[in-house]
This record gives sequence, structure tokens and C-alpha cells, in this order.
Amino acid sequence: MKAIRRFTVRPVLPPELGALDELAANLRWSWHQPTIELFRDVDPELWEVDADPVGLLGEVTPARLADLAADGGFVERANALRDDLRAYLAEPRWYQSLGADVPRSIAYFSPEFGIAAALPQYSGGLGILAGDHLKSASDLGVPIIGVGLFYRAGYFRQSISREGWQEESYPVVDPDGLPMRVLRDPDGSAVCVVLALPEGRALTARVWRLDVGRVPLLLLDTDIPENPEELRGVTDRLYGGGGEHRLLQELLLGIGGTRAVKAFAALEGRDEPEVFHSNEGHAGFLGLERAADLIGEGLTFEQAIRVVRAGTVFTTHTPVPAGIDRFEASLVERYFATDLLPGVDVADVLALGVEPDAGGHPDDPAPSFNMAVMGLRLAQRANGVSKLHGEVSRSMFNALWPGFDAEDVPIGSVTNGVHAPTWTDAEVTALAASRLGTTDTTTADWSSPAVTDADLWALKRRMREHLVQDARQRMSAAWAEENPGIADPAWFRDLLDPDVLTIGFARRVPTYKRLTLMLHDPERLRALLTHPERPIQLVIAGKSHPADDEGKRLIQRLVEFAQSPDVRQRIVFLPNYDIGMAKRLYPGCDIWLNNPLRPLEACGTSGMKAALNGALNLSILDGWWNEYYDDRNGWAIPSADSTGDGAERDALEAASLYDLLEHQITPRFYDGREDGIPLKWVADMRHTLATLSPELSADRMVRQYVEGLYIPAAQAERTITASSFQPARDLAAWVARVDAAWPSVHVAHVESGGVDATPQLGEQLHVRAYVELGDLEPDDVKVELVHGHAREGDRLTDIRRLRLDLESHDLGSPATFHGTVTLDRSGSFGYTVRVVPNHPLLATPAELGLLASA
Repeated sequence: MKAIRRFTVRPVLPPELGALDELAANLRWSWHQPTIELFRDVDPELWEVDADPVGLLGEVTPARLADLAADGGFVERANALRDDLRAYLAEPRWYQSLGADVPRSIAYFSPEFGIAAALPQYSGGLGILAGDHLKSASDLGVPIIGVGLFYRAGYFRQSISREGWQEESYPVVDPDGLPMRVLRDPDGSAVCVVLALPEGRALTARVWRLDVGRVPLLLLDTDIPENPEELRGVTDRLYGGGGEHRLLQELLLGIGGTRAVKAFAALEGRDEPEVFHSNEGHAGFLGLERAADLIGEGLTFEQAIRVVRAGTVFTTHTPVPAGIDRFEASLVERYFATDLLPGVDVADVLALGVEPDAGGHPDDPAPSFNMAVMGLRLAQRANGVSKLHGEVSRSMFNALWPGFDAEDVPIGSVTNGVHAPTWTDAEVTALAASRLGTTDTTTADWSSPAVTDADLWALKRRMREHLVQDARQRMSAAWAEENPGIADPAWFRDLLDPDVLTIGFARRVPTYKRLTLMLHDPERLRALLTHPERPIQLVIAGKSHPADDEGKRLIQRLVEFAQSPDVRQRIVFLPNYDIGMAKRLYPGCDIWLNNPLRPLEACGTSGMKAALNGALNLSILDGWWNEYYDDRNGWAIPSADSTGDGAERDALEAASLYDLLEHQITPRFYDGREDGIPLKWVADMRHTLATLSPELSADRMVRQYVEGLYIPAAQAERTITASSFQPARDLAAWVARVDAAWPSVHVAHVESGGVDATPQLGEQLHVRAYVELGDLEPDDVKVELVHGHAREGDRLTDIRRLRLDLESHDLGSPATFHGTVTLDRSGSFGYTVRVVPNHPLLATPAELGLLASA
């Protein structure tokens, strides 16, 4: 029989164990190894099942709790860790050393957060990145408030049928069994946010609070009695349902989340956020909620948008237009033609999401509302998540800034990082502590002879063995689930070998990540797996979106190959890829494989996590690997992205993959050993740990966000809101005036002189530009000499810019600007003159998308 309702009854702990409650209530335990070890010692067997302190304490027997309460050593240890947590939460950290100009508070919105295995509120890299962002913000003392949704069934639990087909189930998450609590008003009632919907309906959401170290995370939940049945399911599943369901989730995240932050700040006596960071476009509606608040304070929509933009940071993770959330414009119009946002006109909303080519695209007869486009229009600062992805994003969104070259598009980059204390294996940390005197593996001196080659090789062998044991246990558990009452096959006991070169591949399974590229030549792969002297083994995992049958077919094809008797002990697909599996998989691999279609991998943080544990990467030069590969930390698979035919490209890149494995990787792993140690391989492990650990750390990433985006955004927000928003009013009026006058702005004539018929290095080029300004003043514009190497088609590269000075502006005549540039580079030289708007509150010349050029 099945229960009609399920909930968790929390135990009453003996007074001596009160510290356990406090430690379990803060998710810092998920990355603080001493606290993890404390809870493991409560009951090692139960801990391996749950790996969750709240669940553990709910299951442990009263007799065991009594024994622990009587164990003075355990009680002293728990109290010491509680005191350490309190100090961690209170003491100044890196952020507190930056002075008074830093933001007092920052709101960070994401549709998913991957923090611990016990909280299945993530689907893949976006959520794990968001969780790591919060963890590093906590470690650095950054005053972030996280905002998301609480999904009762999370993403999904994956199993594989006998036919190799992915099957999904959705276990309901019990919030009472998690370290979270309802946010409550002083009278004890639950804090709720309410959104007005069409047909006079309303969507109400309760707010849960989790503590991620120093960072509060607010999650909105619609599964409450105040909602009718059809609305209780709005937060049922991550990325579930159709277009309207997804729109409701994103309205709740952006609008409801902003209201929840405001309520939380008031309850806690905290500063309201000065900076709002939208992690992808899903939360983009937050800018409209903020605009509605400002309209309520007396601003117009245009003035409010100037304020919103100043304090907003937008991060795009999507390298292809097809990956962006789009809604039918008519659907968006229906939801905003209500009392959802008082004072905000629906036409203004729709204009923010319209794509630059809307209306003229033959394949798009129905106008769509693009969430990323809105996100960029509502943020003064935007970034991609690797240097290459920044370049891809500038090209992909170039049409939003017509006339500007892609390199001028105001989208920068902050390469993702991963939270080292979460993803570095405890044995790596222990080795750093014992030999290098630090538990911070990102700053440890891995080049030191204090860590010997034998130490590193023995460490990797132990981690590989842990992975092998974990894989066998998972396959046995999956077999028992699929075949109840039938013993698992005997060969499971010999699945994988801790002394064989181990390659990991685990990620979501959209087609562009090419899960089955390794199967392009099955016989060649089979020869690699079964080589008598230099075999490899593959450990593979990943989930396909429930609606992606093509991705499921890729998984099925791989599973079918892995079931072949001659290779089944050397290749395995592990079902239900999650944080718990990942923490064994990354450290246990010698090689991390990544073979997406370049440049469709925005970053690819799984390879970063493997590198923190001494694994070498074998990857297409895409995402983060494109900027960090150095010929010693792994191998680059040559990309055939110039090949027009997809099948030919797959064939060429698969052949390169096999060649690298056959001729470079396996010989380096197996040959040239001294005392059983492959010295060249271990040298590369050491180099990877020494050079990549600090660069791939989420601490580095969060520092870049703080210094390059959050602080400038806070300063801009303070400037534009000063004097009761007068700068915002002035800027909005100036923008309207410039917009109206810009059609009359053009470069009438350019004169140059000062160089001989055959120009030489050191000569000076004098330029004078005559610019028609229409109704504008010279101070309203910036006139620039743009120069560089002239390539085919007179296209300029290696560009430099020189602002020209105003020489004269007589009534009825063009304004004259002049300047001089020294010819300090040989080769082809070209130049032009451009005019852009100029105002101290603009972050970049391209911000308004207005340009006039010669």
C-alpha cells in the first residue's frame, strides 16, 4: 500500500547534541569537510544513504543519540564545529576589506540552484554554477541574497529500461525533511507574494528560506492551499510543462522573487539590493517589477528603466538562439494586460522582448517575446561565461546594436568557476593539508617536492578505486530496481578496473554535446577498450530532457553498445547523474572527455571539477578549455568546424579523438614507468593542479563579478538615484532628445594630411571631421577616429580609437573635430570616423545602439 501523504518527523535531540541542529540547519555542511565527517560519524551507514544531516537525524535511533550525548569527545567536537560556524558567519572576510563603495546588498536570481544532493533543485551546469556562486560568495563575505523557485519534484530521477531507454520519475521532495524554513512575519504568518493573473485570478507563493553559509536563499513555492489546484502546480517541476506553464514560472521568479526579496529585507532589517543579477533570461521580468515600483514613486516608465538598467547585471549562458526562452507575444500580452504590474503599459513590456528582425522573418509568422533580448535591454552590464562565449554572444546579439561591429557589442565575459571545497575530493584536501600545510587546494604549492610523484599517483589510484566501487554499487542498485528479486549478474563484481586508464564523460544530453561521438567507429573504440597492454575504460552519465527523444536515442545507443559481452566490463553508463555521483566521478577519472560542436559549449564546468582533482582534459577547444589549454594540462581535439557537412565533421573529429587516445594518451599513461609510476603523466597532473586550481575556482569568478560588474553597477545605481532620481529624469529626457535628433546626425566630410605619399613609421596623420549634429550639441556626441590594420574588403582589425577634439561649431555649419594619430605600426593602415552618443551615465558608447559613421 502507498501512503496518501508523506512528511518528516524531526527528532528531539538530547540537550548535549543541540549543536547538531544548528549545524544541520546551515548548508555550509555540504562543503565543510569537518562537519561532513561529524555527521558521518553519527551513523556511517545511514549517512551513505542520505548524505543529508536533517534526514540522518530523523532516521538515527534514540539509543544511538543517547550514546552520542554521553560521548564527551563527540559532544566537544560538535560544539567546536558549531562555534566555528558562528565565527564563519560573523567574521569579516575578503569583501569586507574592499571599503565603502561596494554594494550593500546584491540579489542573485536563477531558475535552479545545485547545492547538495539532498536538494534536487537543478538540472545541470546552470544550477550547479548558481550554487557554486552562492557558496563562494559566502566564503568571500559577499552580501548576496539568492532567489529561485522551490520545485516539489525537482528535475527528474532517471532510470534505464532493459531496452536502454531513459525513463523518468518525479519523487516529491518533502521540505520538512530539508534544512529550510518558511519565512514568517512577526505575527507568525507565512510571508506570501501574490501575482495578479488574467480573468481575475491570483497566484500566491509562500517563501522558503535556506542558509547557504552566510547567504540566504529564498525559494518560492505555489503548492499551498491559497491556490486553486491548477495553480498549485506552477512550481511542480523544473523546466516542466508547456509555454504558459513556463511563463508562469518565470513571472513568479522575476516578479514574485523581487517582491520576496523586498519583504525579506524588511523583516531582517537589511538593505534592499542595489544590484540585481539575473543568471540567464528566465528571471528577466525582475526588471519590470522594479520599474513598476519606481513608477509608483513618481517616475515615468522611461525614467524607471534608466534606474533599472543602472543596477542590473545579466549573464547569458546560451550560445545558440534556439536555446533561449521565447513566448508568443500574444500570451505575454494577455498576462500583462492585467493588474500584474500597475503603471506599466503592456506595449512597453512587449517592446522590450521584440527581436530585432521581428515581423520580417519568413519562418516566424507569429511574433515572439525573447527573454534574453529583454534581459539585455534591461541590464546596463552583461556577460558571457567564457572568453569564447563572450565572442559568440556579441555576434549572436549584434542586431540589438545595429551598425556596430560585434566587438563593440556591450557583452563582456566572466569565465565560470567551480567551488573548490565542494568539488575537490577530501583525499586531495588531506594531502594538501599534510604535505603543503593548507586545506585550500587552490593556493597550495603543488609544484613543491613535499608532494612526491608517488604521493600523487597513490592518491589518484585510491580515487579511481572509489569510483570503481561506487559504479558497481550503482549498477547493482539499478539492476535491483529494474529486476526486483533477481540477483545481479556475476560480471558486475568485475565491472571496471582501478588500474586501467579511466575516462569520464558526464553532462546533459542535448545533441550538440555529442554523447555518441565515441561510437562513430565502434570497432576502433572496441579495440581501445580491450587492448591487451594499454586498455581504457569509460564511465558515462547524463540525462536527456524528458521531451528530447533524440537525446534518449543517443543514450539507448550507448547503453546497447555497453551491454556487449566483450566490452561491458570496460564501459558503463551510470543512471541518474547527480551531485552525489559527480563527487565520485570527477576525482576517479584520469581523463575528462568533452566533445561538443564548437562553439556551442558556453563554458563546460564539468572538466573544471575534474581538473581540481588532478584529471587531464581531452576536449574540443570550446568554452573554458579554449582559453586555458596549454599543451600540458591535457589534449585538444582538433575541431573541423570549418567543414560544412555535419557527418564529415563528426567523422574527422572522432578520428582525431581515436588517434589521440591510441598514439599519445594511452602510451603516456602506461609506458615509461619507474617503480610503477608514469612520471610524465604525474608531471602533467602536478602541472594541472598547480596552474588550473586557482584559475578555475569560483572564488576567482565571484571576485571578477564583484570588481568588474557589481561595484560599477552599484555606483551607477547610486548616481542615477541621487537627489530623488533627478539624474534618471535628466538622462531619460536626454535619451529622448538624442533619439529624436539622431536621424540628422552624419559625418559630412573628412580631411586628412601630414603624411608623405609613401607613409613611414613615426609620421603623424592629422584628421579633421565635419559632423552635422542637427539639434544636438557637440557635448552630446563623441567623435572618434577609428584606425587599425586594413584587411580584405577594407575591414579594420586590431582597432584603436582616438577621440577627436572640438575645433569649432558655427551656427548653421557642421561641427568641426580634429585629432592626430602617430603611425606606430607597419603594414596596411586604414581609418574611419564614427559618431556615438556621449553622456557620463552611459556605460559604453554602444549602449543606445546609435551610430553614425563616415
